Amino acid sequence: MNRVSISITLLFLLILLLNLPIWQHDTEESEKSDAISSFQPNYLANKMLSTLYNDKGMVTHKVYAEKMEHFEELGFTLFEKPNYTIFTERTENPWSVIAEEGTLYEDNRIQLEKNVQIKSIGEGEFVQQITTSFIEINLDEKTMTSDQPVVITGQDYVIHSNGFVANMLTRKFELLDHVQTIFTPTTENAQ
Repeated sequence: MNRVSISITLLFLLILLLNLPIWQHDTEESEKSDAISSFQPNYLANKMLSTLYNDKGMVTHKVYAEKMEHFEELGFTLFEKPNYTIFTERTENPWSVIAEEGTLYEDNRIQLEKNVQIKSIGEGEFVQQITTSFIEINLDEKTMTSDQPVVITGQDYVIHSNGFVANMLTRKFELLDHVQTIFTPTTENAQ
């Protein structure tokens, strides 16, 4: 190797070494920026109202929220004071679900927290209202689960349980840890 080749190689290595920390610094800043931006919502909505349909064009659920924040990179949407109306194909009576906070995940799972109330919209339903502090709803399978204390009320009864599993299509409920059931027959039934 001649002197010119060695000089050019050394000069190239020197330039490369001098610029290396700059490349690392840019990469670190870019990674920090990406991490921070993933915690920023992609979009926000106030007083949002949305209706979702299935493949057959039937309404599957309606969503209203005081505030909504969508995080695409993280794969979920946060709701403040959500109000869901969930429709089922087999029954005409939808369910109304309200809470203080809600999270909708990409796999069509909703987790609702704080003052959760689920009401069957329709007369004569066996289960009229469910209250709890946490519930998870699978919108695809139309199931509800909770491992928190739950109060289920109907026309003539109140059931207290520590958790339950329910199928909104079949209207079947399974208590995970039954605590108490109180029957209060109406005056029409008592006579």
